[in-house]
Amino acid sequence: MLDNRLKTCADFVTGKGIAVDVGTDHAYLAAELVASGKCSRVIASDINPGPLESAARTVEKYGVSENVELVLSDGLQNVNMENVTDIIIAGMGGETIIHILQNGVILSGNIRLILQPMSKPELLRKWLYDHTFEIVSEKAVEADGKLYTVMCAENSFELHRLTEYESIAGFFEEGDKLGTKYRRKEAERLAKAAEGLEKSGKTEDALHYSALSQRLLSGVEEMRIREIYSFLDEKYPFSDQEKWDNSGLLVENMSMSCSKVLLSLDVTSEAVFEARRKRADLIISHHPVIFDPLKKIGRNNPVFHLIHAGIAAICMHTNLDISMGGTNDVILKKLSEKLEIDGDPLPFEEIGMLKNLGWIIELKESIGCEELAEILKEIFGCSYVRTNSRNRKQLSKIAICSGSGGSMLGLAIEKNCSGMITGDVKHDVWIDANNQYITLFDCGHFHTENLVLRELRRVLEEKFPLLDVEIAESSVDPCVYI
Repeated sequence: MLDNRLKTCADFVTGKGIAVDVGTDHAYLAAELVASGKCSRVIASDINPGPLESAARTVEKYGVSENVELVLSDGLQNVNMENVTDIIIAGMGGETIIHILQNGVILSGNIRLILQPMSKPELLRKWLYDHTFEIVSEKAVEADGKLYTVMCAENSFELHRLTEYESIAGFFEEGDKLGTKYRRKEAERLAKAAEGLEKSGKTEDALHYSALSQRLLSGVEEMRIREIYSFLDEKYPFSDQEKWDNSGLLVENMSMSCSKVLLSLDVTSEAVFEARRKRADLIISHHPVIFDPLKKIGRNNPVFHLIHAGIAAICMHTNLDISMGGTNDVILKKLSEKLEIDGDPLPFEEIGMLKNLGWIIELKESIGCEELAEILKEIFGCSYVRTNSRNRKQLSKIAICSGSGGSMLGLAIEKNCSGMITGDVKHDVWIDANNQYITLFDCGHFHTENLVLRELRRVLEEKFPLLDVEIAESSVDPCVYI
């Protein structure tokens, strides 16, 4: 009566109480659970009357009508959850299953979820862990020549959240041949996506999908943090940082090894909590978590949380800003993709040793102030851009400095720039910009720097493809705009 998908679903049912089969269609699963003696009662629900009529014929045919309650319901909304121990949702897309769970009743700690998504299983896995569920078992099954996955999830008291890799890889037991085949097919899908992205010029995304593909085939590899530090030191030498800066390995962990890395602009308490929930052993940030001397470490200090969780922190600040491929180079690359630049960019502030802070670009054709502002909002992902009230309407020579570069306005004027792009501009700098008739764009400190995290992920995945590298979901603008 059941195909391999539904047989596996049935195997996961506890049989301790009432099972609910959501979207029952012909009620084959409900009939089998009762007929086999595994469940004494099953509720079979569907959103449409037609499938319930088919279900009624099935349960009558197998003589289990008294033990199967048929309910017309949008998901779980009309289902009486008293004494329910198992909820089965099979044969729907992952997003639909999420919608049903989100709009259903509050699920208690004793209910088991048995889920068989037809698509987007990675979204479903992530949603489960984001909502205090844990996948206690997962099996890959073949039916009608296709490969599917069946997840068995239960409430968990552990605040574990998944990385992108984990949400794609699933939780198959070691030695599960179909699970290995499932991951291999996912790896092939991602490798194909990487090829398409490479052809369309999206090399950064292509490398990320390629690294994910390799991890699915080979698994995640643990490595020494000193290897990661040494590689970063080669790319963005820590010795190049400003004298007042404090970049480097600022917090060690006990083992000094890691398999998961979280990237964040700042080491906030939220970033540490996210790293802990994702079981990352290392955070790499732009801004130093220790900047001024610490006379004490309070409970609300992220350093306290790092030490308590045993998580290491590498911070790359001014050395990342001035290095090739660093923060300002990323901005330059993004602008070059949107604007036609005349000749090679020139260093903004030269600081010796072939290093410079920021760039100056000359456009082949001048651009309007408002048009450039719209481009900057797209590049930086910010909701608005501030500019001065007395500005030049057409711009051709533009200075770029990430972060808080307002103090460099005088240098931009000295170098005959008609515009300057930076963040965190103070009141007196706006006055100077108006007086000197130069167009100033404040795109926000956060927004002009956070985009470097994608570049850091790229270089780390290129060097260490089996290292699980994740950009922090908590790396967001610390301000809200009302």
